[in-house]
Amino acid sequence: MADGRFDDTRPPPRSQFGLLRERRFAPYFIVQLLGAFNDNVFRQAIIGLLGVMVLAGTMDGSTRGIYTQLAPAVFILPYFLFSATAGQIAEKLEKARLIRIVTVMEIAIMSVAAVGFWLQDMRVLLVALFATGLQSALFGPVKYSILPSVLRPEELTGGNGLVEMGTSISILLGMLFGGLIFAMAGEHGPLVAGGSVIALAVAGNIASRFVPPVPAAAPGLQVNWNPLTESIKVWRLTRKQPAVRNAVLGVSWFWFTGTVLTGNLPVYAETHLGGTATLYVFALAVFSVGVGVGSLLCEKLSARTVEIGLVPMGAAGMSACILHLAFAPPVAASGLDVAGFMAQPGAWRVVADLAGIGLFSGFFVVPLFALIQSRTPTAELSRVIAGMNIQNAVFIVLAAVGGVLLQQLLGWSIPTLLLALGVASILVALWIFTVVPEFAMRFLSWLLVRALYRLRVRGVEAHVPDEGAALIVCNHVSYMDALILAASIPRPVRFVMYYRIFNTPVMRWIFRTARAIPIAGAREDPALMQRAFDEIDATLAEGELVCIFPEGALTKDGRIAPFKGGVERILARRAVPVVPMALRNMWSSMWSRRANRASAMLDRMRVPRRFRAPVEVVAAPPVDGAMASAASLETQVRALRGDAA
Repeated sequence: MADGRFDDTRPPPRSQFGLLRERRFAPYFIVQLLGAFNDNVFRQAIIGLLGVMVLAGTMDGSTRGIYTQLAPAVFILPYFLFSATAGQIAEKLEKARLIRIVTVMEIAIMSVAAVGFWLQDMRVLLVALFATGLQSALFGPVKYSILPSVLRPEELTGGNGLVEMGTSISILLGMLFGGLIFAMAGEHGPLVAGGSVIALAVAGNIASRFVPPVPAAAPGLQVNWNPLTESIKVWRLTRKQPAVRNAVLGVSWFWFTGTVLTGNLPVYAETHLGGTATLYVFALAVFSVGVGVGSLLCEKLSARTVEIGLVPMGAAGMSACILHLAFAPPVAASGLDVAGFMAQPGAWRVVADLAGIGLFSGFFVVPLFALIQSRTPTAELSRVIAGMNIQNAVFIVLAAVGGVLLQQLLGWSIPTLLLALGVASILVALWIFTVVPEFAMRFLSWLLVRALYRLRVRGVEAHVPDEGAALIVCNHVSYMDALILAASIPRPVRFVMYYRIFNTPVMRWIFRTARAIPIAGAREDPALMQRAFDEIDATLAEGELVCIFPEGALTKDGRIAPFKGGVERILARRAVPVVPMALRNMWSSMWSRRANRASAMLDRMRVPRRFRAPVEVVAAPPVDGAMASAASLETQVRALRGDAA
């Protein structure tokens, strides 16, 4: 560890599942998994106890309804009150220590809850529920801010995928276990419920003791204990960068959508699917497993980069599946179990829609979390997560209250509510992608590159700096080079490209959206050339990435041409770090100027001789811009490419 960032030199695991065998991730993963599981066991056990008390005659139905509606509010309130403080504490303290403190708190809180179950006293249980919300609010910022410190950049998407998968499955299993306690344990239900939540809290604390130390991001931070002023401050931190601001909005919309769906699923299963409580659990399981599968697939689809191009696909898929579910005809029969429901016409449509909503939700939310973590300065990340949690809580309340009001006051049915949610999802997605075109641009480049190539990326995440200015130099083989590099580098890159390529039909929109910098030769347009160098210098001064192809043109024979002096002219004005990169195996794949006449016509038609050709992007460690020359950089790029033209 160094400055809160991971710097282990050992080879990384080949997939996200390898992280489950490593101490830097596995104990933390178990802690957050047990925490989510225990929260939902506790909350469902309270609902189970309410049912027992009504049957026993110690509580009437109207009082039960009051407690059922009050409990979610009691749990969510601490997120408004304490998230800002929690973000500061997570920034100031060593993270493994904070995780241990939070799990000790959980043991104490669940001990109080056990007393409440034993006495069957809802007042005690509501106090414990409020304290559970407080403990969850404290754990939230460290839950996500720890990941960039213990994972390599190329592991962020996979790690977040595992966390989201674990969370969704833990919530489902916790609800099942908590709901079955009183049904299975009978008169011993209160003792079993209390013992279970304490045992799970102790297990979480034991796991927390194996989390390795993670340095505090801002140990000198002065904590502001005023929740109102600090809440406003941390929320403003989420809005400093447009991409992060809209990623936070996207995560909040994910919670809004999930709240509407899961909150109305019990009634929907009963009134439209002809089901019982068992069928509701089945429908919830389909949705939760879909989220888990989608979350895990993100690493594979993104080729181990922070690929925000998945976000538009996730948004579109979510919207389409919600709209399709809204128009699903109701099942005629009633009182069906799972087998009876699956035998009905149209049942598979509903299952596919629920699974699709979950699957595309995973595609939507995992890259957003990874983007927030990769684009936010380390010393601010916990507070940004805290600000996001406050906004999430607002969206959850709006979803719950809005859904009730629309159904009670306007008489909307659940399908009508789903229809409105689907339309709103489309509008929200369009707004986000209009404000930050990078999302849509990355989706289009991701789609093109993944459709045409089997892309392998090596060294990019490790050697491209996470923050600050850098100049990237690479060999130039095809008209697709900029798109391939854009799909391989997690940060936004401004490409310097020949103005004729910049003006290529169809691709022009992508290049302009990516703020590529067109350049011409001194003999063609000296004014355009000077404007390009001025814009390059201004971009580097703002701490952004710039990529140039120093050969000055596409290779005509597959060989790397001598690097021109433009790179030295850039570095003479601003000596930033230079990252050498090489494109490998591009010459024979597509859209290059292959010299043999047999393929000349195909080249002009831009028809690939080989779809899904394997290509590589390889990066070397950055070099000091003050010491770099065109010749030395050319030598490094040649070595990186080797014989793989």
